[in-house]
Amino acid sequence: MKRLTSASLRLAATVSVCAFALSSTAHCAEANPVAAQVARDMPGLMEIYRDLHAHPELSKQEVKTAAKLAAFARDAGYEVTEGVGGTGIVAVMRNGEGPTVLVRADMDGLPVTEQTGLAFASKERGVSTAGIESGIMHACGHDTHMTAWVETARLMAAHKDKWSGTLVMIGQPAEELGEGARAMLADGLYTRFPKPDYTLAFHDSAGMPAGKVGAAIGWTFANVDSVDIEVKGRGGHGAYPHTTVDPIVIASSIVMKLQTLASREIDPKDPVVVTVGSFHAGTKHNIIGDNAHLELTVRSYSDATRKHLLDGIARIARGEAIAAGVAEENLPEVTHEELYTRATWNSPEFTQQAVDALQGEMGADMVSVMPSVMGGEDFGEFRRADEDHIKSIIFWVGGVPQVKYDAAKANGTPLPSLHSALWAPEADKVIGSASQAITLTALRLLGR
Repeated sequence: MKRLTSASLRLAATVSVCAFALSSTAHCAEANPVAAQVARDMPGLMEIYRDLHAHPELSKQEVKTAAKLAAFARDAGYEVTEGVGGTGIVAVMRNGEGPTVLVRADMDGLPVTEQTGLAFASKERGVSTAGIESGIMHACGHDTHMTAWVETARLMAAHKDKWSGTLVMIGQPAEELGEGARAMLADGLYTRFPKPDYTLAFHDSAGMPAGKVGAAIGWTFANVDSVDIEVKGRGGHGAYPHTTVDPIVIASSIVMKLQTLASREIDPKDPVVVTVGSFHAGTKHNIIGDNAHLELTVRSYSDATRKHLLDGIARIARGEAIAAGVAEENLPEVTHEELYTRATWNSPEFTQQAVDALQGEMGADMVSVMPSVMGGEDFGEFRRADEDHIKSIIFWVGGVPQVKYDAAKANGTPLPSLHSALWAPEADKVIGSASQAITLTALRLLGR
């Protein structure tokens, strides 16, 4: 097959978008017809967004949310299956010969009590899988993800005459737990339904101006491991420390030594994070306890680097305890969760081509290549299931109002992050740009 250059891809995309135009009087060089349609649909989309925002559901509990997405997809003409991987939904539209494109939106909210002051702020409460009762909020913007998903599904269904192939739209549960993608795959996502050649998604960003679109080339999100270290000592009276083996001192040494994994053992060009987020020990001023407990989050990109970090953590914990005189049978116990969130990879050539094409369609100032981050996302599982065959992109779409973004740049005014009780993206711009980016990319992949 002849290899397409970036210029020829942009030309092909322009032809496809012209064919997609809703008004034959508008010249495609003067307007993005997908953007025009999204703008016309925005009042209704904002109603959907406000409803989703006001009624979030926690991970593995997205029953009503999934039913809403399923209804929207059925109304648009998709074959819909519910209950995939728990509460996940799969909506399929077969439209002749051609590739298969999967578009994913995640559905779960977070155990966060909303403090945005929005008129449609969530007042929902629930109990998480950890057994904690709290407020519930779409503090990670999954409500914008789902709303753009609905618009993409509608646009593609309304213009079946402009593309050929198969579109698989999925509503994924439990992204916040890092479990939903694997659960859907384990429940036959790629055997019961058409297996994709391409997977597409986006995530709203709390660090980009509202409506701007970006994508990282290659590594995008990190491996996320949770590690626990149980340090054992021998307790006693604080006035007689020489009669004890102080686990707090040993644990403190471990905390400090762990920092050398990043500074002295990993190539500086290979980003890693080892953060001790919790340190629990002791009960009273004058008592040396028997143990100390450390909880770590560990971030990496490659599988090899991840292994080096996990092996290094175990080695350091053991070594510091031995140096403190801890007996072999009392050396620290180091454990990590088997079900960790694996790193997400944007297929490099495919991603660059998509960015180039979107710059031509949405504007060069609206779309850019972004750096990777150390956050976690389980979207990468959909590519990993057949990484030799599937090409994948997850875009960033900015949600910060321009005035607030400019103020933060000018004088350091803090911005709420994702997962903050104060996170309130400029939803219409997120939904508008995301709908365009996903629809235009899908149309280009499936265009006749």
